[in-house]
Amino acid sequence: MKHLILLRGINVSGHNMIKMEPLKTMLKNIGFSNVETYIQSGNVFVETDDESTFSVGFKIKQEIFKTFGHEVPVIVIGKNDLESCFKINPFLKEKEVDTKKLYVAFISKELPSSVINELKISQFKPDEAVIDGTRIYIKYAIGAGKTRLDQKYIEKKLNVTATIRNWNTVTKLLEMY
Repeated sequence: MKHLILLRGINVSGHNMIKMEPLKTMLKNIGFSNVETYIQSGNVFVETDDESTFSVGFKIKQEIFKTFGHEVPVIVIGKNDLESCFKINPFLKEKEVDTKKLYVAFISKELPSSVINELKISQFKPDEAVIDGTRIYIKYAIGAGKTRLDQKYIEKKLNVTATIRNWNTVTKLLEMY
């Protein structure tokens, strides 16, 4: 079974540096096959007989700490979940939407849509967000670098692990699946 592994916070501003070749070698050494990475920011495909996303993520998180000494949050995404991003993202339905301003926060656990109130999105206007299970679709008015509605804020408010990818990356990852 093929899994998409999203590693949060590696190779950002000189922190949690993990080169892709040693990461691929580590993953192969612990039993994963057909290991493929996309860019340096922690997008990795692996194949394994293990169907449990929890088990796969736990194994990778432990091995990254053992091998590289970094405590790295790991989120495992299935192909169906990634495909759902394209069907459900409400911002794609808008006319002439600028996909460069669209992002998806992948969340470590299922969230009810009522949790959106806890994010207090109105304080981030004109940025917008919609929760759908294990994803939060975000449309930044200006850009991801100019907002406080970021991964750290989402994690703190909702008590989850989150990692955010821009829409171009999400699109490319689905093409690679």
